Amino acid sequence: MSTDTTAATRPDAHLDGLLRQLTTEEKVRLVVGAGLWSTTAIDRIGLRAMHVSDGPAGVRGVSDDPTETAASFPAPSALAATWDVDLAGEVGALFAAEARRHGVDLVLAPQVNLQRTPVGGRHFECYSEDPQLTGEIAVHVVRSAQDRGVGMCVKHFVANDSETERTTYLSRVDERTLREVYLAPFERLVREARAWSVMGAYSGVDDGTTAAPVLEHRPLLTGVLKDEWGFDGVVVSDWVATNTVEKAAYGGLDLQMPGPDGPWGDGLLEAVRARRVSEAVLDDKVLRILRLAQRVGALDGVEASGEHRDEVADVDVRGTLRRLVGRSMVVLRDDERALPLAADDVRRIALLGPNAVSPFVQGGGSAYVRPERSSTPAEALTGAFDGATVDVHPGAVSRLLPPQLDLAGRCTTPDGDAGVLVELLDADGTVLDAHTTTTWGGWLRDVRDDAVTVRLRTTVRLDEPGRHEVGVGTVGRHLIAIGGQVVSTGDQVVGAEVILDSSVNQPVPATLVLDVTEPTTVDVDAHVQAVHPVGYASFARAELVHRVPGTSPDELLAVAVAAAEQADLAVVVVGTNEEIESEGYDRTSLALPGTQDQLVKAVLAANPRTVVVVNAGAPVLLPWLDEVPCVVWAWLGGQEWPEALADVLTGVTEPSGRLPWTLPAHEDDVPVPDAVPVDGVVEYHEGVHVGYRSWLRLGRTPAAPFGHGLGWTTWEHESAEVVPAGTDATSADHGIDLDVIVVNTGPRAGREVVQVYVEPPADPAQAPGADRPVRWLGGFTVVHAAPGERTTARVHVPADTLRTWDTAGHGWVTPAGTYTLRVGRSSGDLRLTVDVEIPSTAP
Repeated sequence: MSTDTTAATRPDAHLDGLLRQLTTEEKVRLVVGAGLWSTTAIDRIGLRAMHVSDGPAGVRGVSDDPTETAASFPAPSALAATWDVDLAGEVGALFAAEARRHGVDLVLAPQVNLQRTPVGGRHFECYSEDPQLTGEIAVHVVRSAQDRGVGMCVKHFVANDSETERTTYLSRVDERTLREVYLAPFERLVREARAWSVMGAYSGVDDGTTAAPVLEHRPLLTGVLKDEWGFDGVVVSDWVATNTVEKAAYGGLDLQMPGPDGPWGDGLLEAVRARRVSEAVLDDKVLRILRLAQRVGALDGVEASGEHRDEVADVDVRGTLRRLVGRSMVVLRDDERALPLAADDVRRIALLGPNAVSPFVQGGGSAYVRPERSSTPAEALTGAFDGATVDVHPGAVSRLLPPQLDLAGRCTTPDGDAGVLVELLDADGTVLDAHTTTTWGGWLRDVRDDAVTVRLRTTVRLDEPGRHEVGVGTVGRHLIAIGGQVVSTGDQVVGAEVILDSSVNQPVPATLVLDVTEPTTVDVDAHVQAVHPVGYASFARAELVHRVPGTSPDELLAVAVAAAEQADLAVVVVGTNEEIESEGYDRTSLALPGTQDQLVKAVLAANPRTVVVVNAGAPVLLPWLDEVPCVVWAWLGGQEWPEALADVLTGVTEPSGRLPWTLPAHEDDVPVPDAVPVDGVVEYHEGVHVGYRSWLRLGRTPAAPFGHGLGWTTWEHESAEVVPAGTDATSADHGIDLDVIVVNTGPRAGREVVQVYVEPPADPAQAPGADRPVRWLGGFTVVHAAPGERTTARVHVPADTLRTWDTAGHGWVTPAGTYTLRVGRSSGDLRLTVDVEIPSTAP
């Protein structure tokens, strides 16, 4: 545990002195961002600007250079799938190293919202559907990063578990559910990891007493977070989430981001001068910002906090990421013990599937970074299998939108030059500027302030006979003509909302379909809005797309099947893509997109030696799961994913992951099939029965339960016993320590995740928390053992996991009775039972 004394114990006398030197105007400037990714500097008190950066799967950096790269981490769900707190600490060190490399003081991560529904657009960004697993992993990430002098901003406080209408909806969550489930990870991060910052969500909460946007919800932000838990850090707004002055100020918001635009600029200064916001309230916010500056080393003469603050230069970023993603992979099924494969036993591999050709390594939105390196599964497998021949074929269609138009050799401007003519127009249609580009990527950034419209013109040559689809995707006011036909118009002027809902990232294009018999051309003329959003840099969005006549799905499948028939091994990589998993919108289906299911079944029929790799972050339906001999869930693995996959297949790394969520077998079985607001409200109708708890309560059988994973060896659980109090128990929190003896009964060394679930005593109907889950995760640990080795796993079940929230007394209680601890390999594979008598506790 960190010995950092800056958290709550370091005196603030120095900061009080700095505070007294500031004018009211300077104080207001400090609580408003100076830009998109920075806070305000006050040179005369020795305060430099602090820099913040997304995000959950890497540290993007703060440069305006669109070519800046960063290490691309696996999606957070992959880290949770390791169930390994030591590895989580290593990831915290990676965050610190990458932050320092990019000049970042505060990383906007981790996201500890829960995976309430499998269709959530940011499901891949969250750790788990379980609050205990989420909190345990996140505590070690945050503690490790902050112990190296880099702040972490825990988000999104609170009950922000859906992307549909995410900036406006109200989450209606009862008091007990909030306390036991959705606030629980945040509480641990404040009390145990002493998080330096918390981000307030766009959405609102109705807890049965107060219904308000989170940034204005004083009972939660000030009453619970700051007063009850003792949070002494900075509450940061989600970007452009601040809508009011007085309500947000008294609600508990400390820093409006970004700035300097927004309601807290001149508005807050005027409110303080008019005494609608007291100077004392403002001073508390400034003191918190100065405290954060002190911790990250942004004050002259003050080193960054943390006893390991200098231990960031020697972190093996690539090696750690590769090991992390390999260990995170989950063996869902391996009937014939196919894994690992001997590298010299395979001479010809059929590598099939859309994601084998183009793997999906990171989700869309704020989690995205531009990877510092990339490779392909074909390259990785060729190297891993001693130069085996690898035949790569997509075999199926998975993307629904037309791909980006390739300008090279195909597009000319109205003047006959290669490329696209880009013109900036003012409100009267006068051309302010014009240039030709041969590398249009769909964006024009930093558009000048007086530009209202951006016009793009090009002539596209269509050489291939067959059906072509040409179009433009955009947001906001527009007029798009293709081949002289107006294919789309829109009058709505947009702003920051298209960034917040991510519609700007994947605009659905308006297209024209043309049947071509001989080479021809088609003109594209697009007038799109120059968007000048508050808080963000100006831009214009015009995604030029072109679908060329291509191989039909049946033909793709036939080629793949032929390759599988000739191969020693078929590796089929199926999954999602950037159209499916992204911040800003939720999924509409759990099915694999396109014709991927048909591909799996056809390849399996052609070659029984088939391994299916699922390249997805959030659950998808696998209707063939019981038919394929070996299935590996491989996540969104970041930049090292191809090499890590090769490591797993060839035995370099054991895929020892366990599912951090429940994998459904049928869409109709999902307890919370969506989180679409009804009249602006998301009802948390399942209460405390989140995720696998609802599956157990409803008696439904998933394709794979929470905690499932086979690894590549077998395990026997011999015995479990409670460690007597007062001996060598691991914690003094009055929890329960359990010693579990496990034996590796397989042929290979391996890792086992020993999981302990709690079942409550039989409660009287009127007892606090009577409607308790069937069982819930109490504790876990990871052990390693050689073949035949017997080892003891010490699992700690914290006392807090036994308690429940008493809504009548508004406090925590632990009902007395006999609690049953169930030990096993998943929530559905339980092998040992220990009963523990617990006396009643109350506040």
